[in-house]
Amino acid sequence: MSTIYILWLRELKRYSRSRVQMIASLGQPVLYLLALGFGFGPVFARAGNGSYLQFMAPGVVGMSILFMCVFSGISILWDRQFGFLKETLVAPVPRMQIMLGRTLGSATVATFQGILVFIICLAAGLRPHNWMLALPQAFVFMAMVAITFAALGTAFGSVIKDMQGFPIVMNFMVMPMFFLSGALYPLSHLPSVLTVITRLDPLTYGIDGLRGSLTGVWHFSFALDVAVMAFIAAAFLSLGAYFFSKIQI
Repeated sequence: MSTIYILWLRELKRYSRSRVQMIASLGQPVLYLLALGFGFGPVFARAGNGSYLQFMAPGVVGMSILFMCVFSGISILWDRQFGFLKETLVAPVPRMQIMLGRTLGSATVATFQGILVFIICLAAGLRPHNWMLALPQAFVFMAMVAITFAALGTAFGSVIKDMQGFPIVMNFMVMPMFFLSGALYPLSHLPSVLTVITRLDPLTYGIDGLRGSLTGVWHFSFALDVAVMAFIAAAFLSLGAYFFSKIQI
């Protein structure tokens, strides 16, 4: 357990010491929130769907967690390049513990990032329907999304060795995953093909869980969202552990 804790703490310290990263990573969520939230607000309201800011704010929170988690996998490439990964792997500890420490550290950082974006959403006008119930449920879904995609980032970071290719591959994966999750538009009344694709997107259930927790409007249900996210988190953790165990230095 000490190995997991040390590597978890390393990720937190590295994040806390990089104020530039902390501030810059808020730029994209704030841009989406202001440009789309207020820009499409009148159109969304005119269609009879209420406040667009209220609708999309949970999606922006989920987006910030997704991006922070998946791109955290590049730290494996940095550690590989500068020799830290080799020193870690030759230590007399199971690789599973090393992988869990890194993944949980990345997930904790991403969850904290999601909380910061959530605070910005509150300042912009988001109003949870039930504070006592919404906040604990939203935190659970933030943590589940973070663990799921931090494990995915670890899996890709373990397989990809090209520092320049990693961001390209991640953008190819992340952007469709985000836009097909229902973060920016309702999932009801979509074409049948798009409906199937959105239901195959793991982020869809995390966004729906966040939106349902904060606004009280569910596309699926609390039980289904939790069950699917728990299953996918376990699957991605297993995938990340497998690929990390196969790393060759």
